[in-house]
Amino acid sequence: MSASQPRQTTDAAPTLLVKIFGKDRPGITAGLFDTLAAYSLDVIDIEQVVTRGRIVLCALVTAPDTGAEGELRATVHSWAESLKLQAEIISGTGDNRPRGSGRSHVTVLGHPLSAESTAAIAARITSTGGNIDRIFRLAKYPVTAVEFAVSGTETEPLRTALATEAAEIGVDVAVVSAGLHHRAQRLVVMDVDSTLIQDEVIELFAAHAGCEEQVAEVTARAMAGELDFEQSLHARVALLAGLDASVVEKVRTEVRLTPGARTLIRTLKRLGYQVGVVSGGFTQVTDGLKDQLGLDFASANTLEIVDGKLTGRVVGEIVDRAGKARLLRRFAAEAGVPLSQTVAIGDGANDLDMLNAAGLGVAFNAKPVVRRAAHTAVNVPFLDTVLYLLGITREEVEEVEAAEAETGPVAGPSDRPGGPDVRPAL
Repeated sequence: MSASQPRQTTDAAPTLLVKIFGKDRPGITAGLFDTLAAYSLDVIDIEQVVTRGRIVLCALVTAPDTGAEGELRATVHSWAESLKLQAEIISGTGDNRPRGSGRSHVTVLGHPLSAESTAAIAARITSTGGNIDRIFRLAKYPVTAVEFAVSGTETEPLRTALATEAAEIGVDVAVVSAGLHHRAQRLVVMDVDSTLIQDEVIELFAAHAGCEEQVAEVTARAMAGELDFEQSLHARVALLAGLDASVVEKVRTEVRLTPGARTLIRTLKRLGYQVGVVSGGFTQVTDGLKDQLGLDFASANTLEIVDGKLTGRVVGEIVDRAGKARLLRRFAAEAGVPLSQTVAIGDGANDLDMLNAAGLGVAFNAKPVVRRAAHTAVNVPFLDTVLYLLGITREEVEEVEAAEAETGPVAGPSDRPGGPDVRPAL
């Protein structure tokens, strides 16, 4: 039968599932199909996994002509034994059963990821009517990240069920709809204070003004949703009145990037994503971050400075909870990216509208009210773990790092604020 005349595999057509197990080495896949080629078979499906140097290779093929199956079985077993492998051949009919409607990617992050947690997630997927079609490891550090391909249940109820389970067992779970858009170009917009950076910028200013405790107390209440953000902003900024404008440069040097922030941004930029920040902080800091990190968008409040002194007021449009969501939509329109393809990252109550408006809202080490309302939560201190929620593997991150070493960064110069992007050894 020629290559231009493939067999038509129906549900009733006889097929063979050929399974190979053993120690991995180069040439196993080629060797198996060289062996099968003598019987003029068509390949219907292939799956291969290598774990700790052990290979599991499965090939679903059309059955050979009548009378040749016994010879094929003997030949495959003989070939496998010659390589100290095991072979199993199972007769059947047709292809894999069709996957159910409703397909999602479920990413699970653990630090570490325990067998108990994995069992709980798998059981909850099953309880929603979902079937796990495939499991793939995305990363082994700084966290263990695995992705489940799930079918048979819709994304929203699956997300709700797994969010509840994740909160109970202490792992982070993200659920996104499968499809062509899963790896399409996206826009990622993040909060700044306690998200992109480790600090609250207004508290850095307040430390120079001698009112850090008063400002910190108001900030905490605002981020927890206890106070109206705009009122709290005006109250805190008023305490900075009279501060010399030279303090702006001092604050810029004091800003510390969150571990993994540079890795997140440079990886996204190398992969063609657009990246922006929205902040309830101040343009006096975010403008510098935009330049230094190579961000596409940045918006924040602006401290008024008159005659070299802070007046204790802000000027222009206030970036508050509603403003952040509005800016997300504006950035998406300017980037030419549908809102469904946006990712928002934040930690405070004033990020909630933005997180809910985005296609994927990620609560990063967030306050409880935010974790409960966001699509997913990340509770490890490494910002680049968000990459795994987008289906980006650790190997892809390392490829970007290698490219950076050869050609230089695409996300700003090497003297960015915050010191080296390092983590404690795991």
